[in-house]
Amino acid sequence: MENENDTRLTYFYFHPFSTIPEVRLLIFVFFLALFLLSLWVNSAVLLSVYNERSLHTPMYFFLSNLATLEMVYSFVLAPLTLANLISTKKPSITLAGCGTQMFFFILLGSSDCVLLSVMAYDRYVAICHPLRYSTIMSWKVCTALVAGTFTMCCLFGMQISILILRLPFCGNHEIDHFFCDFPAVLKLACGDIHAHETTFILICAVVLAIPFLLVTVSYVFIVMAILRISTNSGRQRAFSTCSSHLMVVIMQYSCGSLIYLQPGSSFSAEENQVVSIFYTFGTPVLNPLIYTMRNRELKEALTKILRKNLLCK
Repeated sequence: MENENDTRLTYFYFHPFSTIPEVRLLIFVFFLALFLLSLWVNSAVLLSVYNERSLHTPMYFFLSNLATLEMVYSFVLAPLTLANLISTKKPSITLAGCGTQMFFFILLGSSDCVLLSVMAYDRYVAICHPLRYSTIMSWKVCTALVAGTFTMCCLFGMQISILILRLPFCGNHEIDHFFCDFPAVLKLACGDIHAHETTFILICAVVLAIPFLLVTVSYVFIVMAILRISTNSGRQRAFSTCSSHLMVVIMQYSCGSLIYLQPGSSFSAEENQVVSIFYTFGTPVLNPLIYTMRNRELKEALTKILRKNLLCK
C-alpha cells in the first residue's frame, strides 16, 4: 500500500520544446494563436447551426457535436502546454493529473474518430437511400449514435487511465512529449508493460482501424451511387456534400495511424511530437474551416451571423 501511495505522488516532467527563452516565446505565441482560432471557428460553426433552422438536420447535428469535441479537446491540452512554455520552472504534472489528462485526451480523440464514421454512415444513407433518410436517420437514432459514441470512448479512456495509474515508475520521470500521451508515459514504467501495450493496441484498432473500415465501405457505396446519377450537376452536388468530410477523415485517421498504429520498436519521439502538434493544435482549426469553406449552406449561415453582428454594432 505504501508503494501505491508513493506512485500516486509521482511527478512527471515534460521535455521542453527549447531551452532558449526567445524560441519558447515564439512557440507560445504561435500555439496561443492556433488555440484562440480553434475556439473562434468552432464556436462560429456551433452558432451557425444553432441559429439557422435550415441546418437543423442530422448532418449538421453531427457536425455541431464534432465542433464541440474540437473545442473541449483544445481546452484539455492547450492551456497546460501554453503555461509550461512561459513557466520559469521545469514543467511538471502529478501521476493523477497525467492520468486525468490522458483520460480526456483518449475520450475526445477516439470520439472524434468514431463520430467521423457515424457521419460517413449518415452521408451513405442520404445518397444511397434518400427516400428513407428521415426514417433511418431519425432524431432518436442520431442521439443514440452520439450517446453511444461518447459512452464507448469514455470506457476506453477509463481503461487506459487505470492501466497507467497502476504502473510503477522509477528512475527517469521526464516525458519526451508536451502532454501525457500514453506511449510516451509508458516508456517510463519500470514494470512489465506487455499487457498494457496489447490493450492499447486493441483500443487503437477499435477507434481507428474499425471506424476507418466503416468509412471506406460507406464511401464505396456512395461512389457507386453517385456514378449512377445521370446528370453532371447531380454528381457534382453529391460529391460536394462528401468532399469536406472525406478531407477531414483522411487528415484525422492518417495522423492517428502514424502515431498509434506503429510498432513500439519504431516509436520516434521527434516524429510523434511533430505529428502530435499538428493533430492537437492544427486539426481543431482546419476541420471547421474545411467544413465551412466547402459547404455553401454553412457558409451562408455564418455570413448571415457575421453581418447581423456587424450591423448591430
